Amino acid sequence: MMFQSNYVNKTLSIATLILFVLTFCPRIQAGQPVIWETSGRTELLRGDARGVSITDTGVLMLAPNFTEVFNTEQAFIWSSAIDGQGAVYLGTGHDGKIYRVGADGRGSLLYDAPELDITAMAIGRDGVLYAGSSPEGKVYRITSDGRAEVYFDPPDKYIWSLAMLPDGAVAIGTGDNGKLYRVSSAGAKPESSLLISTNQTHVMSLAVTTQGDLIAGTDPGGLVLRISPDGKAFALFDAQLREIHALAPADDGSIYALGLSDAASTSRPQTAPGPAPPQPSESGGTPTTSVTISAIDEAGTPIQGPGVAQRSRTDLSNARSAVFRILPDGAADVVWSSQAVTAFAIAPALQPGSVLIGTADKGRIYSVTNDGRDTLLLQSTEGQISSFLVRGGQVYVASSNQGKLLRFGKELVTGGSYESPVRDAKLTATWGRVFWRGAGSVELQTRTGNGERPDSTWSEWSTGYRNPEGNQISSPRARFIQWRATLRSAQGAASPTWMEDVSIAYLPRNVAPEVLSIISLPVGIGLQSVVQMQIDPNVESAGLDPTMFGAVAQVPPRRLFQRGARSFQWQAEDRNGDTLEYAIYYRALNENTFRLLKDKLRDNFFTIDGATLADGRYIIKITASDAADNPAGQALSGERLSEAVDIDNTPPAVKLAGQPQVRPERVLAVFDVADATGKVKRADASIDGAPWSPIFPDDGIADSGNERYSLDFAGLAPGEHTISLRAFDISGNVGTLSISVRR
Repeated sequence: MMFQSNYVNKTLSIATLILFVLTFCPRIQAGQPVIWETSGRTELLRGDARGVSITDTGVLMLAPNFTEVFNTEQAFIWSSAIDGQGAVYLGTGHDGKIYRVGADGRGSLLYDAPELDITAMAIGRDGVLYAGSSPEGKVYRITSDGRAEVYFDPPDKYIWSLAMLPDGAVAIGTGDNGKLYRVSSAGAKPESSLLISTNQTHVMSLAVTTQGDLIAGTDPGGLVLRISPDGKAFALFDAQLREIHALAPADDGSIYALGLSDAASTSRPQTAPGPAPPQPSESGGTPTTSVTISAIDEAGTPIQGPGVAQRSRTDLSNARSAVFRILPDGAADVVWSSQAVTAFAIAPALQPGSVLIGTADKGRIYSVTNDGRDTLLLQSTEGQISSFLVRGGQVYVASSNQGKLLRFGKELVTGGSYESPVRDAKLTATWGRVFWRGAGSVELQTRTGNGERPDSTWSEWSTGYRNPEGNQISSPRARFIQWRATLRSAQGAASPTWMEDVSIAYLPRNVAPEVLSIISLPVGIGLQSVVQMQIDPNVESAGLDPTMFGAVAQVPPRRLFQRGARSFQWQAEDRNGDTLEYAIYYRALNENTFRLLKDKLRDNFFTIDGATLADGRYIIKITASDAADNPAGQALSGERLSEAVDIDNTPPAVKLAGQPQVRPERVLAVFDVADATGKVKRADASIDGAPWSPIFPDDGIADSGNERYSLDFAGLAPGEHTISLRAFDISGNVGTLSISVRR
């Protein structure tokens, strides 16, 4: 666009932006300010635009003047048509009413059909209206004074589409047998014939090109067919999606086709009338169909949600709807697609080389160029855009929820507004400055609150901010903030009004870190740091967040054997995201004063050499501090105590209980094992240097600090023998005793 030459060149680096904020943001509290920058189109689409367009590059501009012409006071408008005098006809649901809106904007009820929905309309060369109804579909011929007669009553259930053929006959697309009829009224009464049976379930859309070709869109095959006058079908395009919901021939000979997926198909019980797809019965018998018409519920879904990886528009693997352009030479391109948004209407835009797309995304209208650059042109007050009519430089728009007729052209509004999505600062925040880029008459306002959605508990909108280079935000401290921009056309201005890159600086309240848990590892396990990936020191010295350069993998510590070691690991968090430093303290269970073991720790683990502490039971305290990221006097800390742990460096005492009993056949030796701090865990015995063999205490289980073990050896050869016993306590300490006996 021409106005882009007036943009301020985006040469500010992130570092320059943060320096700007640090200069102009009042340093009321400690910590680093946060920059909320609403600069991407994806983020902007989460807000609400009234009289404002959002370009493909994320620029806000004044939109075309979008006015309400007539309100049917019906829930849905399913079809529309316009005659040579500029009168617009609207077919509604679920009362099956048809309204006529004159060129002067005055509307009235033209006809009330006995069926539920008017799903298709077309204007004959004589100005007579043809209207198709569903279900139990009929085609009515209605004159300008409201007189109606049944023009065609096929056996088919649905009348999905109508088109006027060059010879004045009416082409009628039906469901659920996928037939296309031709009905002519050249004689005394209408003459009907089956033009073609498509072998599809529904003929959802019809159009006639400037060359007079009849084009049909089907479901569920997603075919675009060219139908010859003698009923010969040629497939122009086979879409990857289920349903060709709408067709729009362009002046250059190309054809735009709107495709819907299974989830969005209007021939299923979604947001438009239609039969449910055939479902096999439990008995495996003949499938049945039913009609369900539901309300529209897609407000607020962006074209592509924040944080979603960018994808090619030609990737239709998960697409909900897509617009294809079929070229005169038979080639086809994907102009637009979305995984989240359901489109219901298309039409060639007033600007050549573009297509209008009406959606159920907040009743939004997008203008998309043939090379895929899409602009949010308009956002209506209704839930869904149902159809377009283009005539004489004006675009007539039919909506649903409510069923209204609206209109726009090339003339822009004199003023419009945009409300941003709500920003959650996570904590009560002090607001800094708001700044943006732009030209012309632009004014920003802010409001804040502590509820997730703006309501009466929020502050009022602030006074206007007009300086794009920085305005101190006057809204009160709170957790949530929202901004609103008002754009106005400037009298005699050489360039249009526009804005982009709105940034708000804020400082969340500093909160104390929290130590969430402490884990004590088994005795004898030491922890050793593993070399971590180093962060470029220039990143932090530049004031940047290291995570902007990719996540830094934290390698867990390596475990190794260390006799008597007691190791601790802990988890901590800081809601401000501050860097945490830890200190580890200890005290004996019967003491009140903690003693420092180590401070200034950045690792969340520590190993205590058991030999440095006397035997006993201890409490460990971990303290986490955010002093590394906060000035002196403003740092906060949190702490947590461990459960009591044992330090036991003394091995069990092993002694002989009386003299060994030496008999001709055997030798009996009794040992007593005592552990002053802990409990005896197990014992092994050996004779004459043989491998150790496990033994059990006399009471059958090692479960106390004092255990007796009786060793009975039989079959020993005469001479001297050495008997050994080793005992382990629960801390892994080992006590041994060896004796000599002679037989």
